[in-house]
Formats: sequence, C-alpha cells, structure tokens
Amino acid sequence: MFRDRNEAASRLAEKLKDFQGKNPLILAIPRGAVPMAQIIAKKLGGEFDVVLVRKLRAPHQPEFAIGSVDESGWTYVADYAASAGASKDYIESEKQEQLKTIRKRRAQYTPIRPPINPAGRIVIVVDDGLATGATMISALHGLRARKPAMLICAVPVSPSDTLAKVADMADEVVCLETPEFFQAVGQFYGHFPQVEDDEVIEILKG
Repeated sequence: MFRDRNEAASRLAEKLKDFQGKNPLILAIPRGAVPMAQIIAKKLGGEFDVVLVRKLRAPHQPEFAIGSVDESGWTYVADYAASAGASKDYIESEKQEQLKTIRKRRAQYTPIRPPINPAGRIVIVVDDGLATGATMISALHGLRARKPAMLICAVPVSPSDTLAKVADMADEVVCLETPEFFQAVGQFYGHFPQVEDDEVIEILKG
C-alpha cells in the first residue's frame, strides 16, 4: 500500500491539509514515526516533537502488545492481557522495564531540544501504523491531560476495530487504509527499515 514511510507521510499530510497554516504540533511515537512527523510538520507549516510511550510486551511474544505505558507511568492494560499469559507481577515488571527505556530516550532526546508544550495547540499524533493500538491509547491519554485545543490521531494503516478503540480518545481520527487482513504494520510497506536512535536524534536536531 505504501512504498515507504516518506510516501505514507506525504499522503497523510494531504489528508491533514485543513490544519495547514494553523501551526499544528505534530507528535511522533518513536521511533518509526519520527521521520514521518518531520515531513508532515514541514508540509503543514507546524512544529514536530516526540511523545514517549512504550508497549507492554506479551510473555514470550515481544511483538504482541498487551498494553502500554506513558512517561508519567500511566498504564493501559488490554482486556486480553491475562489470556496472553500476563500476570499482575509480570505486567508490573514489564512496565518498569519500559519506563527505563522511556527515561533513557528522554535523556537522549531532550538535551537536543526541550519538549514542546501541547497545551492549547492543535496536536496531531502520528504513528507508522496501528496494530493493537496500545501505544496510541497511552499517547492520547497522556496528551489529553495536558489540555490541547484539539487532539488528532493520524496513521497510514490500521485494522478497523483498532481505529474504533482509539476514536474515543481523539477528537478526530485520520487513517488512509483499513485492510481486512492485518498481521503486522510492516506488511503494508514495500520498504520498512527500523528507525534507530541516532536517526531520531539527527531529525530532532534538524
């Protein structure tokens, strides 16, 4: 469906052009969405930054999210977490592990530029795709508490049931494709390399 993240970002920016000239704040869920947020911010004449959230990984299935945690420590746990084998103790330990990563990333990213305050802004949260929607739920929850004027979720691709879950948490949801058969976000991209911390830091410097 998408050649790469750059093409997906350009197509999303086209869908978001109503916000052009309104100085929107484009927030990327690292790391994959960071290059996309930069492109969208340029096309819409806005600013961009990162929102730090991490998925909670299922036991023995690190790619499968059973929930997520935001920078404040607020945790979303999916209703299927227990059936995926996650006990309360496991979830607490996984949460602490992911908070360590969040703190490490904040220490790496923040010296470059302080986080931009979303209060009173049109805020567009971008990811390169949703699967379970867990990290987007934490991102939207944390941002809503910081009183943006408007909160938008923007993604190239997502299953329709996941979109329905995040829709309650955003004022608007923009999604380009909702395929019926969905296994992983990467299957909808021709070129989908991992985005590394070094690249994120370079983009944030830019």
